[in-house]
Amino acid sequence: MWWVVGVVTVVVLVSTYLTWTAARVDRLHARAAAAAKALDAHLLRRAAAAAVLAEERSAVELYAAARIALDSPPEEREAAENDLTRQLRTIPLDEDAEALVAASRRLAVARQVHTDLVRDALSLRRRRVVRLLRMTRRHPEPEYFDIDDPILAPAAVPTPLP
Repeated sequence: MWWVVGVVTVVVLVSTYLTWTAARVDRLHARAAAAAKALDAHLLRRAAAAAVLAEERSAVELYAAARIALDSPPEEREAAENDLTRQLRTIPLDEDAEALVAASRRLAVARQVHTDLVRDALSLRRRRVVRLLRMTRRHPEPEYFDIDDPILAPAAVPTPLP
């Protein structure tokens, strides 16, 4: 009689663990997909802010890089965003570039969140029980978005001496 209770307890514990693991796989993949969408939105905001700044300053190369970043297909997106980051680092940023600096900071945070979630999802996908039971078959494998550090610092404005 005791062995029946033991078997039932083991079955309940194993099924609880598997259910919890499957729910975690679903949650992590959903969060990684949402982070990818947020990252894409922040990339678009930064490219749009760069295009506006380029129009104001008549910076042709910066405007071209911003338009390429806005119009690039997904497979060429990383290269276009890296080129835009390099172009942004060549121009002096002052108080009229405040929106661009803010967009770049938000992009850096979105990129870090996305990278952390992709790392966690890929780590979970590598677990033996997840692979054995194919718990990730409904989810595409999340991918890193590898770009240069997008944080821009405004030029230091000297303060007048008293």
